[in-house]
Amino acid sequence: MKHSFQYWYSSILLVIGKGLFAMAMLWGSMGLVQAQGLPLAVNLHAEIAAAAAKGEPLVVMVSLEQCPFCIVARRSYLVPLLKQGQPIVQVDMRSSRGLITPLGAQSTHDSQSKNWKISVAPTLLFLGPGGVELADRIEGASLPDFYGAYIDERILTGRVKLHTPGSRGNS
Repeated sequence: MKHSFQYWYSSILLVIGKGLFAMAMLWGSMGLVQAQGLPLAVNLHAEIAAAAAKGEPLVVMVSLEQCPFCIVARRSYLVPLLKQGQPIVQVDMRSSRGLITPLGAQSTHDSQSKNWKISVAPTLLFLGPGGVELADRIEGASLPDFYGAYIDERILTGRVKLHTPGSRGNS
C-alpha cells in the first residue's frame, strides 16, 4: 500500500506534536511540583506553638492550586524565607485535606480558609498563639516590587508582638 507524501508528512507532524505535548505536560508538572516547596499545614495549633517557641510568627500562605500569583509568591519569596528558617506552612483553599485548627479543633484546609474569610489567593497570615493575627494580612500579590518588603515588615511586626508583654500575641 502506497501512501502519499502528504499522508506521511501529516503522520510525522502528528507524532511530533503528540511528543511535544507530552514533554510540555511533563515539564509543566515538574515545574508545579518544584514550585510548591512549602509544607502543607497539618496541625496549626502545634505549628504556631513551635514558631512562637522560636520567637517567630507562623507565616501561613493560603493558596489555590495552579494560581500563577501563588506560584510566584511561593517560589520567589516564601521558599527562600523557609530555607532561612522562617516557619511557613501552606493552606490550600478548596482542599478537603484534614487540618487541626489554631485552637486544636478538627477541620479541613477549605473550612479553615473560609473561617479566616479568605477570598483572594494568595493571602499571607502572620499568626501567633491562639491563631491571633500578629500583623496585617497580605492579600494578593499585585505589587511584586514591594512584596518582599511587605512580608519582612509583617514578620518583624509579629516578632515584636510576640516579645511584648501584654500584647495579643504574647499569651
